[in-house]
Amino acid sequence: MTTRKAPPRCPDCEELDRRDFLKTVSVTAATAAIGTGLPLYAVPRATAAPTPSCPAETAVKALYDSLTEEQRKVICFPWDHMDKERGLLRTHVSNNWQITKQTVASDFFTPRQKGLIREVFTGLFNPEWVSRFDKQLRDDSGGKPWGESQSIALFGKPGEEKFEFVMTGRHLTIRADGNSENHVAFGGPIFHGHAASGFNEKPGHPGNIFWHQAVLANKVFQMMDGKQRKLALVENTPDESAVGFHGPDASKRTGIPVSELSSDQKEVLQKVLQSLIEPYRKEDQEEVMECLKRQGGLDKCHLTFYKEGDLGDDEEWDNWRLEGPAFVWYFRGYPHVHIWINVADDPSVKLNARG
Repeated sequence: MTTRKAPPRCPDCEELDRRDFLKTVSVTAATAAIGTGLPLYAVPRATAAPTPSCPAETAVKALYDSLTEEQRKVICFPWDHMDKERGLLRTHVSNNWQITKQTVASDFFTPRQKGLIREVFTGLFNPEWVSRFDKQLRDDSGGKPWGESQSIALFGKPGEEKFEFVMTGRHLTIRADGNSENHVAFGGPIFHGHAASGFNEKPGHPGNIFWHQAVLANKVFQMMDGKQRKLALVENTPDESAVGFHGPDASKRTGIPVSELSSDQKEVLQKVLQSLIEPYRKEDQEEVMECLKRQGGLDKCHLTFYKEGDLGDDEEWDNWRLEGPAFVWYFRGYPHVHIWINVADDPSVKLNARG
């Protein structure tokens, strides 16, 4: 009989189909080339990273302009503001935190400002995913209406210099920066989670908006032979916030090198990558692909599955990780889903994370 470890604690959490839709020429061609090792010049350049004129960033500018001086004292900070507890506040990421004390739904914001914040939120995602993220936020806040568990901060001055909007809450850290941070995707590290059926989710994660990504990743594992599985499967999970970059030194990455997968296995892994970026707006999808391409593509990545935390002991691995020199997508499905995302085009970019 296998002795299982006690479920890992999540102190912060305790405080409280069109999966293949990416049919655009630029993203699909880039994905295919990244997986097969085609020369980089054969891949069309990403047509756009986020800009200050994108819908989300336009709403950030309108929100900033609408703020009173008293409001700015509470939620606006210099670009490189240092927090005593969290360090560089703009780049901090955690699984459950409030970047400022006033929630979006509070009377601190006017109805118009609340509408603008909602515009930023919806502008960051694929329209087909907005309702799913709304479900996640309801599930993870005990059914509270949108905005009652989220807070925001603004760094810099939209329209004049570098700026970034950050929204946080339980199982959420997202950003809009108009590509002010031009070496990183998503404006910096982001986080999602979902405990759709309780803190300790059941095998199969019923109702979880992200679980289909893991199901698809597990298809890659199921296609592996014994030798490949031995490389890919690791005993213990790393700390969940351990998503800093290791750079080009492949010896610092666990799992199986993607370069050792067969062409049909890589084809499924390309679909995994598509499913990972699907929830986000087109500009962020393209920036992720561009960052990955500049560091050698999927062939420079490793894919790892973890024995620890196998819900139901069914060998459908709940915890897995896709990692390259400057790319980390860490999916932890035990005891419920946490997803840590850190993508850049330069591995020297530092991480500021806390689990």
